[in-house]
Amino acid sequence: MEKIDNLDKKILSILSKNARIPFKDVAAECNVSRAAIHQRVQHLIDGDIITGSGFDVNPKSLGYSTCTYVGITLEKGNMYKNVVERLELIPEVVECHFTTGPYTMLVKLYARDNEQLMELLNGQLQDIPGVVATETLISLEQSIKREIPVTLEEE
Repeated sequence: MEKIDNLDKKILSILSKNARIPFKDVAAECNVSRAAIHQRVQHLIDGDIITGSGFDVNPKSLGYSTCTYVGITLEKGNMYKNVVERLELIPEVVECHFTTGPYTMLVKLYARDNEQLMELLNGQLQDIPGVVATETLISLEQSIKREIPVTLEEE
């Protein structure tokens, strides 16, 4: 990964707190031109340092009231990519991680209710070839959601 300097870090810090802030305001806060901010942000995007932008949609507003984490144990770890391909076909799956510890994979998904959750688990996840066990943890409340802090180095 490319090295980033303090100006890049300052830009990242500002944008991570408010991705919708106008570049002119970022430029003013960083004491550089708008063109410099545009150029730096594009460089950060091209270098995969900024990996996305957009709006977070509240799943509850779309009727998805149950947030669930599912630990998945695979028959063999090398089946991971094939299982991921199958999970990508399930729109309710919003995250998937290859993990260490008791599970091969950890998946985050949303369900409208417990009935749909049971269908997702029994009718889809557990039917994927290679999946030998699942363990379900229902999130009762999300208390923290934030970006990793960007710290500036002392000059």
